[in-house]
This record gives sequence, structure tokens and C-alpha cells, in this order.
Amino acid sequence: MSAAISFPSPPARHAPRLILALLACYFVWGSTYLAIRLALVSFPPFFQMGTRFLTAGILLMAWVRIRGHKLPGLREWRNAAVIGTLMLGGGMGLVASAEVHIGSGLIATFIAVVPIMVSALGAVLGQRPRRMEFLGMALGLAGVLMLVQGASFAAAPVGLACIAGATSLWSLGSVLSTTRLPLASGPAGFASEMLCGGAVLMAISLALGEHHQALSHWPAQPTAVMAWLYLVVFGSLIAFSAYLYLLANASPAVATSYAFVNPLIAIFLGAFFAGEHVTGGEWTACGVILTGVFLIFRGKSATDARK
Repeated sequence: MSAAISFPSPPARHAPRLILALLACYFVWGSTYLAIRLALVSFPPFFQMGTRFLTAGILLMAWVRIRGHKLPGLREWRNAAVIGTLMLGGGMGLVASAEVHIGSGLIATFIAVVPIMVSALGAVLGQRPRRMEFLGMALGLAGVLMLVQGASFAAAPVGLACIAGATSLWSLGSVLSTTRLPLASGPAGFASEMLCGGAVLMAISLALGEHHQALSHWPAQPTAVMAWLYLVVFGSLIAFSAYLYLLANASPAVATSYAFVNPLIAIFLGAFFAGEHVTGGEWTACGVILTGVFLIFRGKSATDARK
């Protein structure tokens, strides 16, 4: 599908780094859904996400200080608190909660509608979409309706509510971070978001009494610990850094093209390593959703080319 989109060729000196960054976003982020599922054995949802982002945020902010980069200002910390609460506190916390009930591959496919929701929210805020973007939103919505009628989502209404809430909060945070509540530039912005979001996640975990559940599974299973470490190092640090590099050196459509690949990687890994089953109807719904996302990116790339 991506061959149908024409992007400006990156400078030769950037090409190897761009390819590595794309591979990181494609495969690392695609594999994090299985890692979340594996870590749930010993790390409850909000506790898992809270410790993950607090650890990654501390490491990244320490790197920012060592490198002598500018720290976020008071207003940027305020913005990070709001965006971190929406995208990490609500978004990622509910994603982990949904995986208690629904397979990781289908969760990743549902999350692929985020570009559709971002486009819809952008339209509400005055960013008028092109005709192809409208078509993509309609097709993506049809795919979601098909997906939630499948056996996996129908059998887990709590999981469906969690993932619907997660995508809504993540999309709202994404739009606000680029329009009304910008973060500090570069790694400092992501570190502040992870620290604030991690604090919110831990507060929710404490309120839910998850620390008792975590202690009951102590010592944690080695597989769960390895999955958690993978999420911290690869999911939160390496992949986020790769995404930052793509945003700075590639077109927005290329930088966000992971939305096509992540669901396929997640479904394959979930089926191969966790024995997750996907029905024929759910595969069809996945294809419809990804086609809708493709049309939105096609419309956005055409808009960018005219500017």
C-alpha cells in the first residue's frame, strides 16, 4: 500500500538512519503489545505502565541533564501534566487493562484508528480534512464496527470499553499537544510527559490497590520481568527516540506510517507466541480499518504536497 504514496527522497546521508528509525517504530512498537500481555502475569495494568514510564522518564531526563539541554519551563510542565494524563495515564493504562480481556493483536488493530480520530478531532478544531480523508474516516469507522462485532470483542465488553477509552484519550492528547498544549522540544518534552504520565498511572494503581496484587506475585516471573524491561528500554526509550528522529527528518506521513505495520506485527506475534486466535471476519475488519488509515495518510500527503 505504501508504494502508492510518493514522498520526497531523503538526503543520502540520512537514508540509513531513516531506515533504522522506521524499522524501530514498525517492529518495536508492533511488539510492545505482546510484551504488555506477557508482563501482565506479574505486573498489573496501571502498575506496569506507571513503573515503565517513570523509569524511562527518569533515565531520559537524566540524559537531558547530562547533555546540558534546556529543561522544560513551568508552562511546559503544566502542558506535560495534561498530555501525560491523557495519553499515558488514560491511554496506555487502559490499553494494558484491555489486554487483560482481549488479544494483543486485535488491540493493536483497534489502536490503528487513532489517525482517524485525530483527523476527526482536527476537523472539530477547524482543520478541514480533504475529501479522501473524510472517506478514510468513514471506512475506518465501518471497520471498527465490524471488528467490535467479532467474537473477541463481543465476549469482552469491559475490554472494549477500555480500548475505546484509551484511543479517545490518546487521540485527544495528540491533538492538544500539537495545537493548544505544546511540550518542550526534543527529549525533554517526552521525558516530562513520561514523568507526569507515570505519576498519574501510579496514583491510579495505588487507588485500585494494584500494589497488593503486584506483591502477591513477588518475586515476579522472569518472562514478565524481561517483558517489562523490554518495554522500558525498547518501547519507551529507543522507539520514542526513533520517532523523534523521523518527525525531524521525514514527512509526517512517513513518520506515522507505523500505524499500517504495527497491527500486522502484533497479530502475528500474538498468534505465534501467545496462541491468540483471529477469525476470518476479524481479519477482514482489520483490512478495512487499515485501508481507511491509508486513505487518510494519502489525503494528508496530498495536502502537504500542495503547501
